[in-house]
Formats: sequence, C-alpha cells, structure tokens
Amino acid sequence: MDRTDTTNSLGELALLFLRLGATAFGGPAAHIAMMEEEVVRRRGWLTQERFLDLLSAANLIPGPNSTELAIHIGYERRGWAGLLVAGTCFILPAMLIVMAFAWAYVRFGTLPAMSGVLYGVKPVIVAVVVQALWSLGRSALKTKTLQLLAVVGLALALWGVNELLLLFGAGVAMGALRWPTLETKKVPPALLLLVGTVAALALMPAVFGLRPNEAAGSAPLGLGPLFLVFVKIGSVLYGSGYVLLAFLDADLVQRFHWLTQAQLLDSVVVGQVTPGPVFTTATFVGYVLLGWAGALVATGGIFLPAFFFVGLSIPLLKRLRQSPLAGAFLDGLNAASWALMAAVSFTLARTAIVDAPTIVLVVVSAVLLLRYKVNSAWLVLGGAVVGYGLHVLPLAG
Repeated sequence: MDRTDTTNSLGELALLFLRLGATAFGGPAAHIAMMEEEVVRRRGWLTQERFLDLLSAANLIPGPNSTELAIHIGYERRGWAGLLVAGTCFILPAMLIVMAFAWAYVRFGTLPAMSGVLYGVKPVIVAVVVQALWSLGRSALKTKTLQLLAVVGLALALWGVNELLLLFGAGVAMGALRWPTLETKKVPPALLLLVGTVAALALMPAVFGLRPNEAAGSAPLGLGPLFLVFVKIGSVLYGSGYVLLAFLDADLVQRFHWLTQAQLLDSVVVGQVTPGPVFTTATFVGYVLLGWAGALVATGGIFLPAFFFVGLSIPLLKRLRQSPLAGAFLDGLNAASWALMAAVSFTLARTAIVDAPTIVLVVVSAVLLLRYKVNSAWLVLGGAVVGYGLHVLPLAG
C-alpha cells in the first residue's frame, strides 16, 4: 500500500498506538504480533509484504525493534508527523505506568506484586505470537528456498547465533542465489550503504568503550550525564532486554556507581512486567536517580536514537526495493526476521506454559483469536485478570 493512501488521521494513529502501548505485554515479539493484527489484518493499512519490509528495517538498526516498527508504520500512514505521533504514543503509556511503579518503589521501598498478572498474560501472548507467525510466514516464506532459510535461521537463533549475523547471512545467501539470474551484475549503492552503515553501528560499542568489566571510578550524577549515557545505550544496543541489562550494569553499576545491583535488577523487572517497550526500564532508573526530571531525561535519551535511525533508513529502504538484487537481500532478511521471532516464541512458551491453567489459557486464546477474531488487546487484559485472580485465590500454585 502506498504511503500517500492516507485513509486515517493522526488522531486514529494516536489512539491505536496509545492502546497498544498500554496493553502490549510480552516483549518485542508480542508487540510486533499485535501491530500486525491491527495494521495488516484488521485495518488493511499495510500489506503483509510491506509490513515485513518495515520489520526487517527495524531489525537492522540498533534500539527497541517494536518501537521502531511503530515509528515506521506512523511514517507509512502520515509521513513525518505520523512518525512522531505513532512512536511517541506507543512509548507514552508505558512510560507513565513505569513512573507510577518507580514512585511506589521510592516511596515504599518495594514493588507491587506482579507475578499473578504475568502468570495469566504470558500464555495469551504465546497464542498471539503464534497467530502472527502463521500470518507473516505465508507472506515471508513463499518459496521452498525461503522456507529452508527460515528453518536454518530458527535453528541458529535457538543455538544463540548473533541476530545481526543471521540477518545479513540470510540476505547475502538470497542475493547470491539471485545473482546468476540478474541481467546486470551490479551491486546497488543503496545496498552497500546499508551494509556499511549497520556494520559501523555494530562497532559503536567498542568506540564508546562499553565493556562490562571495565573498571572505573564513580562519576558525578546530573541530568546532562544521565541523558548522554542513555543516548549512548540507545544508539548501540541490539537484542533483548537481557542485553539491555548488560549495558545498564556496565555503565550505571560498574562504571559510574549510580545504582546498586539490586536497584538495577528491580528496574529491569519493572520494564519486563509492564506493557509497552522494555526500554522504559530507563524511565524507572531515571526516576530512582533524579525523580520526575530524571525519568523524562532518561526516557528521552534512550528512545531518541530510534527516531533518528528510522528517519535515516526510510529513503534507503525505498531504493533497496527498486533493485532485484537488493530485493532478494530483503527477502532473505524477512525470512531471518521470521526465524528470530519464532525463536523468541519458543523461549516464551517454555516459560509461559507451566501447568494446566496456562494450557487452558493458550488453547482458549487461540480459539478466540482464530475462530472469533477477538482483539488481542482484550485477550491480554482478560489473561491479566484471570492470572491475578488465580494468584490471589490462590489456585495457580
């Protein structure tokens, strides 16, 4: 679908991403699944192919992938204004919820119990992600070659191979297979620019000296230094919330001694159990260190690079799809993106499906999604209520 076919307003974009930001539990794979449900199958704003292109573009740049996908979708629908609205509205609910947790943490010295909510939400998220994998797979894996590439990518992802190596390896493999059929044997400049840019970004942690075991003394704490630290982290971080934990530990605990290990772990728990981007862990850290101002500064710092990188990648993505070789490269990236998402779903399923009630939640959620097309946001909220109820009774144990 052409971006100029703007059948929705900025208000519609804002309402959708505010709701997603307030209900999207389960990490990036779940966020992506819910976005696919809303913008592809429910609203028809994007085709499956275009959605996968945007997902691959988000996977190639550092930062929070699901937030970057929201930013891309906003641009597709309403240009630069949509880019800002969609990204901001996806981040805002999670930031406010995490701020409330941080206030309670500082005030009372502990976190509200979330185990029951997570117990009920995780099985629902498994069903949502599996449905998205099925839907996306029909578009991303159209040929036997792409299907084989996805299977190999899934095995390598489960084995722990770096996600950038998987993405580029799949892209290069598809490009090499397409090469003999090309009329003009020439690598497009846009593809070289993409590879060079991402390679440079991947090397940035070494440039910034982000080494977890580096020994250093404490540093003065202020809004300026706090902002710079989170801009740096947001500019170089690839991977999951566990990778974020390593970067936060390196800077905030080991290098600058602004946080204790216990405070850091509490901040990551809050980022994991609240809806929206896991990177709102920065909101919690900022509040614990410097109150409301610190929360806003840290949140802005870690998410600002995402808007910057998406803005840079937009014209590049357009030029890539115009080249047969680069198109094959993107097809390989799409297959690898599907494999990475499938690997995350396996990990989530192992932790979510632990007993009879969670099995029932998965089956019921799958039936409601596939047979009755119930909105996944309502299922997530329902899972949270059921999980909390079972935890309080307590029947979950």
